[in-house]
Amino acid sequence: MVDRRHQRDVDEAAARFAETLAESYRIVYEQAADAQQRQGRLAQEFSERVMDHLREQAESGRAASERLSDQARRQQEAGQAFAQESAKAYMDFLNTAFSQYREGTQRAAGGAREGARTPSDTTAGLLGTATGAAGTAAGAAADATRETADIASGRPPIEGYDEMNVEEITGRLDSLSEAELRRTRNYEQGNKNRQTLIAEMDRRLEASSS
Repeated sequence: MVDRRHQRDVDEAAARFAETLAESYRIVYEQAADAQQRQGRLAQEFSERVMDHLREQAESGRAASERLSDQARRQQEAGQAFAQESAKAYMDFLNTAFSQYREGTQRAAGGAREGARTPSDTTAGLLGTATGAAGTAAGAAADATRETADIASGRPPIEGYDEMNVEEITGRLDSLSEAELRRTRNYEQGNKNRQTLIAEMDRRLEASSS
């Protein structure tokens, strides 16, 4: 009787131990499965964040490249316009100085042939003519220098341009030469870049070139 009771107690204890052990294994397995799922979600989230960051960097780099390319194109156009305007201003200055000198020489030679003046008067006339020609040439040089400075600074030849609207500027375009119109267009494109106004300037430039 005692042996059977002792055996039953041993069997019950063994059963409880087995159940406890099984429950412990089940808990460990569930925790391991949960940890694996969390790691999988974390890995996926990390991968998605990395891909989003790479896409943002690529888009930012492409936009910066486009801005640099556009800026380089504008600078190239402004440089070409400046070179053309500088060459034209210099040629105008040389033509003016040469014309004044030739005109003064012709007047002095005519006065000497007619004999209407004494040698001293002729000398004074030549000096006055040379002085006038030099003054005119200096004035032309100053004008050319100012115009070259305006071209270098990129300012348009219309006073108060930045305060004008499209209609006011359009009304002033007829008074501009082709070079001044081209300079105004480059200034507009590099600043406010109003497409309606630029299109109007392009139309006038095409008309003047045809």
